Formats: sequence, C-alpha cells, structure tokens
Amino acid sequence: MKNKHSIVCMIGLSIALIGCGGVPTPDSANCSGRGMESSLTAFKNDEAARQAFIDKCTEINKENAKSNN
Repeated sequence: MKNKHSIVCMIGLSIALIGCGGVPTPDSANCSGRGMESSLTAFKNDEAARQAFIDKCTEINKENAKSNN
C-alpha cells in the first residue's frame, strides 16, 4: 500500500512540475542577479520578448531605486 501511495504521489508531482514551464514574468526576483540570468535563458529564440522582459526589468529596478531613496 505504501508503494502505491508513493507512485501516485510521484506521478502527481511530475505532472505538476511539467505544467510549470513557460515564460517568466518580470518581477523583483526575476530581474536581479541569478534570477535575471536564469530568466533570460527562456527567451533563446525570441529576441523581441527578451528585449521586452529586459525593458520591464529596467523599469522595475528604477522604481525600486526610487522607493529606496
């Protein structure tokens, strides 16, 4: 019984993780340091979307700089 439960949980988790793909959204976590680096890998073949992401990140970073001053 315990093995069946484990198998069902693994299948459910696999399905959930597969559904998590897609383009990252610009936010403070995705627009700084490692977040930016890993987010930009999602835009390998779409230069326009990559530039739009970078522009939005620049805007977010400027807003954060203003609120910190």
